[in-house]
Amino acid sequence: QVQFVESGGGLVQPGGSLRLSCTANGSIFSGYVMGWYRQAPGMERELLARIFNGATTAYADSVKGRFTASKDNAKNTVYLQMNSLKAEDTAVYYCNTYPPRPRLFSWGQGTQVTVSS
Repeated sequence: QVQFVESGGGLVQPGGSLRLSCTANGSIFSGYVMGWYRQAPGMERELLARIFNGATTAYADSVKGRFTASKDNAKNTVYLQMNSLKAEDTAVYYCNTYPPRPRLFSWGQGTQVTVSS
């Protein structure tokens, strides 16, 4: 079963930026719609962005205009560039296929993003 590995999180001040990366132990990104998700404490996991085949993207209203998702099939990596970060962006961030396919792909550990002054 393929598992995702997210990285790039950390502590950042409001208004700052981070770039998250996600890789997988298998060449899958070119064949599936990929998604970036996040889960804040006590909240449901939230879909933030989708990366379609052909690199078209779509975003949740909460991050539109601030976050940019992309992928590099040659590097088997998807990215999430996050700008103008707000305290409410604090969460654990994950990538997975969209929709998730739990029989094929496991959720990774995620990467913690904390936005605080």
